[in-house]
Amino acid sequence: MTGEPQRSRAVFSTEDFRLIREAVGTHLTKIKDQPESIKYANLYHRLGRVA
Repeated sequence: MTGEPQRSRAVFSTEDFRLIREAVGTHLTKIKDQPESIKYANLYHRLGRVA
């Protein structure tokens, strides 16, 4: 086959990003006093821009 490459499909839906953000937010409240919470806070905000 020498056709054009197929367009890749999205792995996550908008609803998936909302659910992942909610899960990260819940985890973030549990670890808020730990140094790694900064990474989760950044992820939480990035997910908010996607959804």
